[in-house]
Amino acid sequence: MSPDAAGAPQQIVDAHHHLWVRARHPQPWISATTMQAIDADFTVADLTAVAVAAGVTRTVVVQSISSQAETTDLLRQAATTGLVGGVVGWVDLTARDVADRIARLRAGEGGHRLAGIRHLVQDESDPGFLDRPDLRRGVAAVGAAGLAFDLVIRRHQLPAATRLARDLPGVTFVLDHLGKPALPYSRHGGWARDLRTLAQLPNTTAKLSGLVTEADWTSWTPQQLRPAVEHALDTFGPSRLMFGSDWPVCLLATSYQRWIETLSLLLHPLGAADQAMIWGGTARRVYRLRPS
Repeated sequence: MSPDAAGAPQQIVDAHHHLWVRARHPQPWISATTMQAIDADFTVADLTAVAVAAGVTRTVVVQSISSQAETTDLLRQAATTGLVGGVVGWVDLTARDVADRIARLRAGEGGHRLAGIRHLVQDESDPGFLDRPDLRRGVAAVGAAGLAFDLVIRRHQLPAATRLARDLPGVTFVLDHLGKPALPYSRHGGWARDLRTLAQLPNTTAKLSGLVTEADWTSWTPQQLRPAVEHALDTFGPSRLMFGSDWPVCLLATSYQRWIETLSLLLHPLGAADQAMIWGGTARRVYRLRPS
């Protein structure tokens, strides 16, 4: 896999994007006032148009609402396209039959592409949510099924996420969007310290995704993002980091292509082997993606 002129590999795995058609699965979190850029439906065809043009050969679609029906639909869509290689879905992790729910998803159409489970922890007001015994039982069932668990949290939830990952060493955890740092950030702030603590756990990985929407949507620059990316490289290392577009949410602040060009610029000092891990190798390993 050789770099192209922009610095990105010619074959990329996008480890984090979304799809939705609101007539089937409403997205109540989208504000028609402040999020006009994504106040629309986004299909596999829409994804293909921007992803393939950017050199993406495989993707992982991630749930956007707390709905097992949405996950079932995403798996069906994945079964019909070679582009979507994995699905990070949703099940009620506090239910006693989590293992059975996962098994039913796997038994359905496209079920072999279930790669992980995610819960929108960022929306939970209970500061002890990740310490709840029923939640932890459910996350343990995710790991026992051979699936990764995506952590979508806000930066103040990093210590709780660290406790969870430390106490469940048999589960592979994937931190979405680097835990949503405030950008630009202080190298001496709580996020930097807490990210380092989480990264010390060998069962954790993270996505270089969702950063532009944590910065000012209209005035961000690559240099404002550089300290956060460098800190992630220093703490996790390239073999535990993966690229994600966070499309179409990224459209609030950037285009698909511009985010790839920005990350290419920020990763340019790395050698070819390290870049290959971030642009695809880590995602293939963590999500156990099958060849297309």
